[in-house]
Amino acid sequence: MVGKANADERGKQGPAASMPMARDPSAAVAEEYEAARRQGTREAFELFIARHGDSPLAEQARAELKRMSR
Repeated sequence: MVGKANADERGKQGPAASMPMARDPSAAVAEEYEAARRQGTREAFELFIARHGDSPLAEQARAELKRMSR
């Protein structure tokens, strides 16, 4: 009987709850770049470039690496 009661409750919930909006991928990449910049290490920028090499922010990360090597 409890199983039926639980099934009845699930049926009363109506349509599935709406899913939250998908996160903007470019915002996530920008946050990762900012995290690398805050760390300020070669490793952080290299990891960012490895993950997001085709991002416009990868050029900024490459420029940061060049500045570090001076």
